[in-house]
Amino acid sequence: MPVYLLSDDLIFPSPKLAAQEGLLAVGGDLRQERLLLAYRMGIFPWYSEDEPIMWWSPDPRLILYPAQLRVSKSLKKIINKGEFALTMDQAFEAVITACAQSRTDANEGTWIVDEMITAYCKLHEFGLAHSVEAWLGEQLAGGLYGVSIGRCFFGESMFTRLNNASKVAFVALVKHLQRLNFDLIDCQVTTPHLLSFGACEISRARFLDELAKSLKAPTLKGRWSFHRAACAETHIP
Repeated sequence: MPVYLLSDDLIFPSPKLAAQEGLLAVGGDLRQERLLLAYRMGIFPWYSEDEPIMWWSPDPRLILYPAQLRVSKSLKKIINKGEFALTMDQAFEAVITACAQSRTDANEGTWIVDEMITAYCKLHEFGLAHSVEAWLGEQLAGGLYGVSIGRCFFGESMFTRLNNASKVAFVALVKHLQRLNFDLIDCQVTTPHLLSFGACEISRARFLDELAKSLKAPTLKGRWSFHRAACAETHIP
């Protein structure tokens, strides 16, 4: 399959033209309008430092339907202990920076380069990118971030500094999305970790169809938060 070279024009080729592993196009930029167009088309950026921007739409696609969340017995016990305090959109830049640093520290390399951090912080300021933070006292113990459009949450990355902190944050996010009647969470690439939470692979064609339906709903723009009633629901039977 051909890989398309993007110009300055705000346009992408159809994601259906991507190779099976997902690479669709290179080039372009990370301005807000292009990022939002990409997400609406089922495309996301993923590249490393000193590489051109690469745009992907893999087949199959890993997604999680919020209602199908699975939480292990051991994680339920940890959540019910209430060890971590949870917040939303209180430390977005710290979360995305920690996501990048955690991969660098593990010598895994990272696609969350400086220009990506800048771009997603702007999306956060615009009320479309969100973070969940897990705190132990004053320490940011773990968290995650992603983008929300319509009734779809596009998960980007997570990190943990203390055991289970990111898992607790993830469950809190999914429970929040359940209350908001979200249709799906785009997990992008398959990992055993996400499969254990109930995520599943679907074809790119099915994902694009379900995404199009989800995007018909209004976007919940602005800063998100866990309300008191929601916090009372963190106990999992």
